[in-house]
Amino acid sequence: MNIQDIEQLISKGETRTLELKKSTGELKDAMHTACAFLNGDGGWLIFGVTPDTLRLVGQQVTDNTRREIAQALSSLEPSVDVSAEYFDAPGNKGNQLIALHFDACEEGHVPFTCNGRPYYKVESTTKLMPRDMYDERLRTSNPRKFAWEAQEAEGITISDLSEERIRNVVRGGVKGGRINASAENDNIESLLDKFKLLRNGKVTNAAVVLFGNNLYDYPQLMLRMAYFRGKEKLVFIDNKQAEGNFFDLLDAGIAFCFRHLSLSGEVKGLLREEHLEIPVEALREALTNALCHRRYDDPRTTVSLAIFDDRLEITNPGRLPAPLTPENIKEPHGSFPYNLRIAQVLYLSTYLEGWGTGVRRMIDICHEQGVPEPEYKSDGYSVTVTFWKSSQKNGGTTQKTDQKDDSTTKKNEDNTQGIVKIETNNAQKTTQKDADTTQKNAQKNAQKNAQKKIMALLGEKRALVSDKQLFVLTQIYINPQITRNELVKKNKDLTNDSAKYIIGYLQELGLLRREGGRKAGHWVVMIDNETEKGE
Repeated sequence: MNIQDIEQLISKGETRTLELKKSTGELKDAMHTACAFLNGDGGWLIFGVTPDTLRLVGQQVTDNTRREIAQALSSLEPSVDVSAEYFDAPGNKGNQLIALHFDACEEGHVPFTCNGRPYYKVESTTKLMPRDMYDERLRTSNPRKFAWEAQEAEGITISDLSEERIRNVVRGGVKGGRINASAENDNIESLLDKFKLLRNGKVTNAAVVLFGNNLYDYPQLMLRMAYFRGKEKLVFIDNKQAEGNFFDLLDAGIAFCFRHLSLSGEVKGLLREEHLEIPVEALREALTNALCHRRYDDPRTTVSLAIFDDRLEITNPGRLPAPLTPENIKEPHGSFPYNLRIAQVLYLSTYLEGWGTGVRRMIDICHEQGVPEPEYKSDGYSVTVTFWKSSQKNGGTTQKTDQKDDSTTKKNEDNTQGIVKIETNNAQKTTQKDADTTQKNAQKNAQKNAQKKIMALLGEKRALVSDKQLFVLTQIYINPQITRNELVKKNKDLTNDSAKYIIGYLQELGLLRREGGRKAGHWVVMIDNETEKGE
């Protein structure tokens, strides 16, 4: 660099990467700027230039000046290797300009501080770095050491965690081939240690997020859910909040979707298949990602799920990891988990794949069902994934499959009546009707008795089981070989997808267990440590 380079550099005045000082008498303030350069895009610090007029006035440089510069640079941590360059000031004999260059911050580098305080640049202004920005950079520099999930959970012990949730993760991992079957015999402390959820023998925040029961000091472990009338957040039809660990919130969110999203059906072969208007598998993937990859360090923030007339939005606090953006996230990419320990446990339990394929999988699922693919947006503080309802996104209307099927059935009935007339003896009709009534009453009584017994055995767990879930549990108790299709036939409010979800939820609660294979096996109802195989 020479004096001509300096003249060209300063010609447009101060910028995000250039700061001018009249003399080293402003060294203290200049080091704040140096710290900001190191935490940002780098930059030049030049002494001997008047910022307003851009005159190259220079200053007297002595050995004491050099010592003062070296002393000032020592206030920066981590230490930096910066050499000052000296240039004669044109027209000011004996005066010199002093130029120092600071390199840009490398991705993942620990944040720099000046006298223990971090600074950053906002355009040409130097500011004290906000605490949350500093913490985030610190976490990024060494996630295993500084990440919120890796910190000890103050006041929480292993007894505050759900053993059943932990065991369910192990069972899921064993079934998926990601956890050795011998782990089913390990004690809880050993399992937490293998999952890297203990620090110095104490429970970490990650363990609380995944398995916590005692959540009084974790207000961020909440899912806000709302169903709005129209397309704006103005009028609530339903507004709920769920508190709990990861699995509790995931269950609550999916149940809310089943409560407020419409069902459609189609006949394939001899069977009728019903689907939510937005595929439940895609919703589960999106909500899993939101709960796994969100920022948990700010207790004021929560994940939200909002349903509108035309769309569903899932928003989580945080930002997309570099190099992902809303524009390229749908392209093939690697896995960049924000919470490494939480993501690893979810991978082992088969809730996550760990290859960055989740977004592509959601897109494929939506395409298979003929609904628009999800859209992403990020404002630097939160990430939102939007699922559009097909009828609203395409500007058209969706014909109710139920109405179509009913119309077809009615037409077939009319045709049949017009072609064939069946004459039946009145006495035979009466006898058959009486027999049917007797059989139905017997079935109702058996179901009522079974339901009373199950409710009594559930005890405190009854509060965790909805009426629809109780119905499913009762039917399985009565008939351990019952299929999902048979459950749907017995309850018009059930669909194949909702029955599948309820069975999974009952398994997670420890109320159901499957024994044997898919065809020859049967269900076992587990209540209060008693095994009920039905009657």
